[in-house]
Amino acid sequence: MNKILVAGATGRLGSFVVKKLKEQKYVTNVLVRNRAKFEAQNIPVDQIIHAEITNKKALNGCCDDIDIVFSSVGITTQKDDLTYMDVDYQANLNLLKEAEKSGVEKFMYVSVLKGPSLKHLKICEAKEKFVDALKRSSLNYCVIRPNGFFSDMSQIFEMAKNGRVFLFGKGEHRINPIHGKDLADICVDAINSKRNEIAIGGPQTLTHNEIAKTAFSILGKKKKITYLPDWIKKTGLYILRSFTNSKIYGPIEFVMTVMSMDLEAPEFGKYTLERYFEKLEKKDID
Repeated sequence: MNKILVAGATGRLGSFVVKKLKEQKYVTNVLVRNRAKFEAQNIPVDQIIHAEITNKKALNGCCDDIDIVFSSVGITTQKDDLTYMDVDYQANLNLLKEAEKSGVEKFMYVSVLKGPSLKHLKICEAKEKFVDALKRSSLNYCVIRPNGFFSDMSQIFEMAKNGRVFLFGKGEHRINPIHGKDLADICVDAINSKRNEIAIGGPQTLTHNEIAKTAFSILGKKKKITYLPDWIKKTGLYILRSFTNSKIYGPIEFVMTVMSMDLEAPEFGKYTLERYFEKLEKKDID
């Protein structure tokens, strides 16, 4: 049985991956920057390695006797001064170099769907720069490219909760977001896959109008949707880029861009967005 090191285990996806690995009896080590946060999840693992992945020296020996490295490390809501390049690129590169030094067989990394065509976005620029480095490395690799997460769709749910949803265009852009549990299944199955890249989405492909309608229905509210022209997005992004730093505008830039395009990937999984919204309404998120 392979021995796995999971980096990013305190994140939503990372925690689901660790649980799945232990269910399948993999020897599982985790690399975390916040030991207490991971331990609070009560997930039994074989070893917890407490280290700042942005610190090369702190990673020394972390990959010894490891067969597979899995990383979902990336900036989400960190409040320190680190940039996308510091974390999504350089931190993962630090881990990759350590993996190469230790003779790891395979490195698995989670990027984004259509990442190569979205390099003009700060978050994707950093992720894809690391993907390019991974492809040049001496290791076998697998890049997993999920569609939007259900948690991303919670922004539409919150707008519906407040009484009105704002969508770009005519609301007919299509997407099939995926639950972290379903994505974790794909990630663990990919350990034994020979595919270098896996694009994946959830089981239902929906228009943004359909997603908004689902949210309003679950909330028992009348459907109210305002459609925004493309110039509003462009103007908003220009202002954000001009007067804020990438830490602030990066996530907004990403969401506004992907919400104004089609994002469809092979359908997979059992968790539906309707079920997720029902749990959001009950404040019972899994």
